[in-house]
Amino acid sequence: MENYKYPSDSKIVSTDQVLINDLNNYNTLFGGVLMKKIDNNATLSARRHARVKECVTASTDSVEFLHPITQSDSVCVESSVVYTGEKSMEIFCKVIAEDMITAERKIAAIAFLTFVALDENKRPIKVPKIKPQTAEEHLLFSDGENRANIRKMKRLQSKSMIASLNIKKPWELEECVK
Repeated sequence: MENYKYPSDSKIVSTDQVLINDLNNYNTLFGGVLMKKIDNNATLSARRHARVKECVTASTDSVEFLHPITQSDSVCVESSVVYTGEKSMEIFCKVIAEDMITAERKIAAIAFLTFVALDENKRPIKVPKIKPQTAEEHLLFSDGENRANIRKMKRLQSKSMIASLNIKKPWELEECVK
């Protein structure tokens, strides 16, 4: 019998206020601050799904910043595992900004990240499959295989490109030496 879990089993929701140190010169939340929140949430979703001590980020597949987040907003990150391979988990993160004065809510960002669960020897292990329940979960799950195939293709392209990159210090490159 297959080992299944629901996306809701891995759901993590965290809400924070936006602090002045988190703002850029446009008085909106730094993208990097939001990316850290997304990665933290996604890590907990992956660990909750796999029930292991360690899960690592294999890739941040996409982050789309849709609306700026300001200091008057709270920022809520919701994450859950929405698709799995044999040893990988795709986590979807939805970021909701809520204006604490007007109560207006908007989806400020969405992201897909891929994680791998590790055993005590730091080797990837099998993870439970996903069984969607809600309409949103079915929507995210239905295109999961397509996104997984795109990730595999990008990984092959990256390996090919990386093989052509140099690791010399800039001043050691022949085109820089005169």
